[in-house]
Amino acid sequence: MKRLHVNISVSDLDSSVGFYNSLFDAEPIVLKQDYAKWMLDDPRVNFAITTRGKRKGLDHLGIQVEDGDELGEVYSRLKTAGAPMIEEGATTCCYANSEKSWVFDPDSIAWETFLTLGESPVYGTDIVKNANRDSACCGRPEPEAEKSGSSCC
Repeated sequence: MKRLHVNISVSDLDSSVGFYNSLFDAEPIVLKQDYAKWMLDDPRVNFAITTRGKRKGLDHLGIQVEDGDELGEVYSRLKTAGAPMIEEGATTCCYANSEKSWVFDPDSIAWETFLTLGESPVYGTDIVKNANRDSACCGRPEPEAEKSGSSCC
């Protein structure tokens, strides 16, 4: 069964953890100095916050899958969405090892689909890809408009 993923960049992790603990009536399952994650069943969402993003607010959305078959199913749907898909493959990000791909919606909102393979003691190892990004996510690529500087805003 798939799970919606939401990642938000925040200014103050402690205040935000307190707020979301109250909102969700649950404690995070992962809590680090720069990151917290709740795996909620009602609503079914992988909700994460981090202080790593340069811009605060919504960082990206995603669909987390439970097995390779679901990953293949979502990959197939992404390929038909009409946007270039970036197949990142095996990566370490957000204190987890995973297999993932990215696509951008028509307004450049990043969507990832991923299968978590296990925990990692480090936030991410993809330093080269993330060196000049505003995103908190380790391997989140940029849409072409942002890369070329042609984005109007």
